[in-house]
Amino acid sequence: MSADVAVQPLVHPLAGDMNEYRLAEPALMVIFGATGDLSGRKLLPALFNLARNRLLPAGFALVGAALDELREEKFREWAGEHIKEHSRTQPVDAHSLEAFLSDLTYMPIDFSHAEGFQRLSQSLSDLDRTRHTGGNVVFYCATPPSTYPVISEQLRASGLNRGRGYRRIIVEKPFGSDLHSAQELNRILRKAFHEDAIYRIDHYLGKETVQNILAFRFANSIFEPVWNNQHVDHVEITVAEPLGVELRGAYYDRAGALRDIVQNHAFQLLTLVAMEPPIALDAGSTRDEKVKVLRAIRPLSPEEVATHTVRGQYVEGWVLGEHVPGYRQEPKVDPDSQTETYAAVKCQVDNWRWAETPFYIRTGKHMPKEVTEIRIQFKRPPHLTFGRDAVRELEPNSITLRIQPEEGISLRFGAKVPTPTLTIRSVNMDFLYASTFLVDAPDAYERLLLDCMLGDPALFTRSDEVEAAWKLIDGIEAVWRQGQPPVETYPAGTWGPPGAERLMTEDGRSWHKP
Repeated sequence: MSADVAVQPLVHPLAGDMNEYRLAEPALMVIFGATGDLSGRKLLPALFNLARNRLLPAGFALVGAALDELREEKFREWAGEHIKEHSRTQPVDAHSLEAFLSDLTYMPIDFSHAEGFQRLSQSLSDLDRTRHTGGNVVFYCATPPSTYPVISEQLRASGLNRGRGYRRIIVEKPFGSDLHSAQELNRILRKAFHEDAIYRIDHYLGKETVQNILAFRFANSIFEPVWNNQHVDHVEITVAEPLGVELRGAYYDRAGALRDIVQNHAFQLLTLVAMEPPIALDAGSTRDEKVKVLRAIRPLSPEEVATHTVRGQYVEGWVLGEHVPGYRQEPKVDPDSQTETYAAVKCQVDNWRWAETPFYIRTGKHMPKEVTEIRIQFKRPPHLTFGRDAVRELEPNSITLRIQPEEGISLRFGAKVPTPTLTIRSVNMDFLYASTFLVDAPDAYERLLLDCMLGDPALFTRSDEVEAAWKLIDGIEAVWRQGQPPVETYPAGTWGPPGAERLMTEDGRSWHKP
C-alpha cells in the first residue's frame, strides 16, 4: 500500500523560483585547503551549482588557498575535473562551468607564516575594488581541525577578520575532541570573530529531510498532539554506514563512533525530534530550543554507562558482497586498538514532554547498508478490541523519517486484510521526495554555503550547543576508558554486537530492521 502522506514539505528556496528567495550581498570567499578532498568533492561542486542557478552573490569570486604550489591555471583545471565528477547536475554544462572557473583564483599559502596572509589581504583588496563586494568575505576552513586556531589567529593578526563589510568564518566538525578542547577552540575563534560570525557547519542540518522534520511536526496539526510521552513508546535514531574507516584510520582511531557521529549528527537529529515549538523559525529561537533538549538529557552515571551504552568493533566479514578486513587490520590503526566502530546509547530526556520515553541511538561502520533514519514508535492500544488472534501480525504504529539514502517519510498502521476472517496487518503509507516533487534536491552544502553568505545561522551549530553535547559525551568516554562496558566485536556486514540487542531486549523492545 503506498500513498502520499499528508505532509506540508519545507520548500527549499533553491528548488523554487529564484525571485522568491533573498539574494546575498556581493561577497568574496576564501577556501583554506582548497585542493583537499572536501573542497573537490563537496564545496566546489556546490558553489558551481549555486552559480548555475544564479544564486551566488553579485561580484562573487573564490580564492583557493592551500600548501600546494599550483599555478592558477592548474587549480582551475583541477577544480573543473572535480566539478565534472561530483556535481549533482549531470552532465555539467560547459558554458556554465567555464564562467564559474573564470571567477577562481589560487594562492599557495603556509598557514603558519604571516607573510601568506598579508598577500591574501592584498589579493582580497584588489578583488574587492574590481568586483565591488563591499568588503564582504567568507573564510572556509576545509582543513584539519588542528589548523583552525592557527588560521583564526593569522586572520586576526593580519586584520582580515575585520573590514568595511562582514567577515565570517566556517569551520567543519569535529568542534573539538572533548569539552575542554571545544571550549578552547570557541575561545580562540571568538578572539578573532564575534559568535554571530562563526558558522560551525554540520552538513546533516542542510539535508532536505532533516529540515523537513520541523515542517512535519509544526506545519501539520495531526502529528504534534501525539508527539509526547503519553503516546510515544520510544524513539530510535540509526546512522549506519556500509563503509569502513577507509583511509581515515589515523583520525578514526583517535575519535571513534561516539565522537565522530553521536556527538554531532545523532544529537542534532535527537534535538530536532524532541524540541519544543520555537516561537519563530529564526536562528535564535530554533537553536535555543535545541540547546534546551541537550541540557535536559539525563547525564549517565558510571553504573548507567555500563548498562545504557554499547561499544563494538568490526572484525572481518562480508559487506555488500565484498570480503573486508577487520578494523585492527586497517591501515594506520593500532593492532591492539580499543576504539569503537559501533556505538549505541540509551538516552532519557528529562522534561515534561519526554519523561520516561527512551531515545535509542546507534551508529556503526561496515553495517549491511547505508541508512540514516529516525523511527518514532507509538504505544500499543490499551485494549485488544479485536482479540489476540486478529492482531497477531500487527506491529505498533510508527513514523519513520528517512534521511538517507531514500529521503522520505513512512507511516505504519494497521488495516484489515480483505478476507472473510477478521485479521489486521501492518501496512505502510509512504512519502518519497523524488517521486513527489520531481526535482533534484539541492546538496546540503549548497544550502549551507548560501545561508552563510545570507547571514542566516539557523542551520549552523552554536557554541553552547556544542559544549552541551560534549558534556554528555565526556561522561561516557570517561567510563569507557576504564574498560566499561568492554568492547564487543561484530562481523562486518551485520547490525552490530550482541550487546546492542541486549540494550533493547532488556527493555522489552527490539531494533527496527531498516
